[in-house]
Amino acid sequence: MDKKTGVYICHCGLGGSTETEEILKKLPKGSIVKDSQYLCDITEQELLIKDINEKDLEQVVVACFASDVHRSIFKKVGDEVGFLPNLIKIEESDDVVEKIIAALDDLKPIKPEETEVDVNPSVLVIGAGIVGEQASLDIGDAGYKVYLVERRPNIGGHMAQLDKTFPTLDCASCIGTPKMVATGQHPNIELLTCSEVIEVSGHAGEFKVKVLRHPRYVDENECTGCGICVDNCPAVVASEFNLGVGPRKAIYIPFAQAIPLAAIRDPEHCLSCRMCEYVCDKKAIRFDQEEEIIEFEVGSILVTTGFELFNCDLRPELGYDKYDRVINALELERLCAPTGPTAGEILIHGKPPKNIVFVQCVGSRDKNVGNEYCSRVCCMYATKQCNLVREKVPDAKFTICYTDIRAFGKGHEEFYNRMQDEGVIYLRGIVSEVYRGENGMMKVRVENTLMVEPVELEADLVVLSAGLVAPADTPQLANMLNLDVGDDKFLAEAHVNIRPMETRVKGIYMAGCAQGPKDISDSVAQTSGAAAKATIPISFGKVKIGPEDEVKVVKETTATAAPIEKEVTG
Repeated sequence: MDKKTGVYICHCGLGGSTETEEILKKLPKGSIVKDSQYLCDITEQELLIKDINEKDLEQVVVACFASDVHRSIFKKVGDEVGFLPNLIKIEESDDVVEKIIAALDDLKPIKPEETEVDVNPSVLVIGAGIVGEQASLDIGDAGYKVYLVERRPNIGGHMAQLDKTFPTLDCASCIGTPKMVATGQHPNIELLTCSEVIEVSGHAGEFKVKVLRHPRYVDENECTGCGICVDNCPAVVASEFNLGVGPRKAIYIPFAQAIPLAAIRDPEHCLSCRMCEYVCDKKAIRFDQEEEIIEFEVGSILVTTGFELFNCDLRPELGYDKYDRVINALELERLCAPTGPTAGEILIHGKPPKNIVFVQCVGSRDKNVGNEYCSRVCCMYATKQCNLVREKVPDAKFTICYTDIRAFGKGHEEFYNRMQDEGVIYLRGIVSEVYRGENGMMKVRVENTLMVEPVELEADLVVLSAGLVAPADTPQLANMLNLDVGDDKFLAEAHVNIRPMETRVKGIYMAGCAQGPKDISDSVAQTSGAAAKATIPISFGKVKIGPEDEVKVVKETTATAAPIEKEVTG
């Protein structure tokens, strides 16, 4: 290193002071090393500019606790002196001197090269669950074009699979269906179902997007959703929408309120009998339909890809892959729902379950499966499902085996207390094994962590409260958009506290469970904020970008389809 260098160490998030002499020894003559309390302060920055000018510093290093937050703050410095400081992130546990010295050899001049570009007045929204729908409606209502891309044949996401929502016990369909209809009918929203984003390039204001649209084998514009093709199809397979709890045909409409309300043909299970084509009065069946590539440009991108349910097979001791009396919570939700495969009748081996045990934190707060985070919804949805089942089976008894009850949302604690008063037993304990007893009922072995003793429960139905995990193709999506993935495998935000809806790429935002587990209310609140963020550059019509804001084309990658879960007898 032969350039005169200024090293500034901000202690607002670190405290203490630094042995500056050790760093100075590694720098050429004329360099300086200074401690500072608040480098983000205007006065401190003016002193920094003064040092650079008076001491002819050729490069500057700023070591601080939150370097990702400070990047925009130092733009004034760059405008004044012609280059930007190199920012080094320092943690409280770091050896500050050692980390700065290690970084000195890799310093590169950073020029404030920003270009002002026009902004395309449209937004790409990836994922059409309740979060993607809300974002699209907000942006569309603001008068801007939205491309809403969803890989499944319908919009609505997981909320469309729910019976009721906690803690108000509102009908999920009564909330979700109007959103779906409004999204499908909005003049500013172009809905692309059966589609996947396969390539993104460019920068904020002008992202070039490629979408692969898979064939539906049915003309959406001609199909009326009458279902006559479904009624006459002879091929029967497990329903993905009902998680294998019920059947569907090889040509099917996922559920009654589906948007778009059009059938889709499954070529893998189709017998090619063409009966659907024969009975369709509208001649909407298209056996010759092929994949197509759709290309367009947008000014902003909003990622709302949601979550997947933890695969309970990864906890083999709980018997999910062995016993039909062990199901996951979403499967129970479909059994409870009037729109489900059993029209809301809950039968296990032909009888209503009378003793139900819920096992909490399946796939959450578990280092063994690599998920140390709390999924934030499982305590409350198990509590809600006790209420749903009791409506159908009034004399049923419920035990919830929990790690810690987390009822942090509005009305959650009151709902939890209400269900306790109504007789739901909350047993603080760790479930070690689920197996079938000699009488055919399930046995649940629990370590009671309050009494510090083993307990064995009998149940005719065991429900695994599966946690929320990032979609399997999140790494591919992150690679395509040049985003980071956090330790929890969800997409990483620019800063968890003050930039939770932004990513490290200008013009790309995220909301809902794409960032991490959330309940419906938190997800919807965040997505409206993210939608507002996405429209800011569009409303100005111009945006400044630098070389670091460019998204490069990566190898095309398509996401995998959602798996069909096991079938549950009942």
